[in-house]
Amino acid sequence: MPDRTGAPARAWQRMLSGRRLDLLDPSPLDIEISDIAHGIARVARWNGQTKGDHAFSVAQHSLLVEEIFCAQNSDCPADWRMAALLHDGAEYVIGDMISPFKAVVGGGYKQVERRLQAVIHLRFGLPASLPAKLKSSIKKADHIAAYFEATRLAGFEEKEATKYFGRPHGFAHDDFDLAPKPARTAQDAFIRRFAEIEELRRKEQCG
Repeated sequence: MPDRTGAPARAWQRMLSGRRLDLLDPSPLDIEISDIAHGIARVARWNGQTKGDHAFSVAQHSLLVEEIFCAQNSDCPADWRMAALLHDGAEYVIGDMISPFKAVVGGGYKQVERRLQAVIHLRFGLPASLPAKLKSSIKKADHIAAYFEATRLAGFEEKEATKYFGRPHGFAHDDFDLAPKPARTAQDAFIRRFAEIEELRRKEQCG
């Protein structure tokens, strides 16, 4: 759709790194981990409807999912740990839309999300489309994280959370740090974990 001057509507966003990311036709060359970390540390899970003085950010959620995924898949390669950490990476520019609203919005949002997620994978040496078994394992960890977030932070009763996310087995609330953190703290923690996994990947490649 053109803008008021008749030119095509702008579909890119300038990042703090200086990159211009085309949201409709993204390139791996315009993806920077610093931009992802900055963005998802400032995107609130549950539309911000969580307890505490700070939002529980997508960055914290990503760290939680990767932690659960690793606990369930302790012998997995570092590539798959990276896939778990980056599973919501696209949300650094499109936000974290709650599932009921995603269903209303429909295909357009999901297409943009899929494109962005694919180029994020490519940028960091992962397959554009993850294997079905890996996707399923990450989704399982995602649901476990959502259950604990829902019951500890978002005001859900356990019965209600179980209905939507299933009841986790082998994990307890006290196993995880669910205290919402300041954006900078969450951002730095995400970057540290990214660097740790990158080092594991380097060792695996050399080993």
